[in-house]
Amino acid sequence: MDVYSFFIQLLNGLQYGLLLFLVASGLTLIFGIMGIINLAHGSFYMIGAYMAFSLSTLTGSLFVAIIVGIVLSVVLGVALEWALFSHLYKRDHLEQVLLTYGLILVFEELRSLIVGNDVHGVAVPAIFNWSVPLTETLSYPVYRLFMSAVCVVLAVLLYLLMAKTRIGMMIRAGSSNREMVQSLGLNINLVYRLVFALGVALAAFAGMLAAPVSSVYPGMGTGVLIICFVVVVIGGIGSIWGALVASLLIGLADTFGKVLIPQAAGVTVYVLMAAILLWRPEGLFRRI
Repeated sequence: MDVYSFFIQLLNGLQYGLLLFLVASGLTLIFGIMGIINLAHGSFYMIGAYMAFSLSTLTGSLFVAIIVGIVLSVVLGVALEWALFSHLYKRDHLEQVLLTYGLILVFEELRSLIVGNDVHGVAVPAIFNWSVPLTETLSYPVYRLFMSAVCVVLAVLLYLLMAKTRIGMMIRAGSSNREMVQSLGLNINLVYRLVFALGVALAAFAGMLAAPVSSVYPGMGTGVLIICFVVVVIGGIGSIWGALVASLLIGLADTFGKVLIPQAAGVTVYVLMAAILLWRPEGLFRRI
C-alpha cells in the first residue's frame, strides 16, 4: 500500500467513524443517560435515509430534504417518547427490548408499504459532486470531506451542549438521580422527551447525510444498530466523548481490516472491543 492509498483509506476510516458517531451518540443519550435499551435506534437511521430519498425526489434538493427531515424526525421522536417510551422508565429491560423490537417490525412494514423493497440512490448535491485530485490516477470525493466536516462540527456542539450548558447539566443530573431532580422542581419528563427527540434526530440526520454514499435499502438500520452498541460499550455508557473516540477507532479498524486482512474483516471490530474491555471493563471513558 503506497502513501496515497493509505491516506485515502485513512480518510475513509475517519469519515466512517465520524458518521457512526452521529448515530451512536443518539444511542448513548437514550441508552446511557435515559436507561432505555432502544433496539429500534437503527430504524431511525433507516428512516432518515428514506426521508432523504423521498424528500429530495419531491423537492429536487438534498439540503431542503435534510432540513425538512430533521424537523420530521424531531416530531417523530417527541411523539414516540410521549406515546411509548415515557412508560418504560420504571419497567425492566425485557419490556424495553420487546417494545423496541416491535417498533423495528412496524417501521420495516411501513417502509415496505410506503416506499417498497427496491434499492434506491440519492444524488450527491451538484456543489459537492467533484473530487480532489491526489495523484494522476487517485482522487477523493469532496462530499465525503463535507460529511466529515459536518460530523466534527456536530460532535463539538453536542459536547458543548452536554458539558457546558444549563440544559446539559439538567440532563446529567436527571440521569444520576431522577427522583431528586423532580423533587427540586425540574420537569424531568420534558427533559427526557427532548433528549429522546435529539437522539432520534441525530440518527435520522446521519442516515440522510450518508444516503448519497451508501444508497438506501431495506434493513439498512440493523447492521448500524449492532455497531452502535459496540461503540457505546467501548466508549463507556453515557459518555459522548467516549462515543466519539470509540467510533473513530472502529471506523479505522473496520476500514483497514477490510484492506489488510479481508478474510478476517468481519471480526476486527469485535476483536478490538474484546481487547479494550479486557483492559477497561467499564469502557474508555466515564459518563459526562
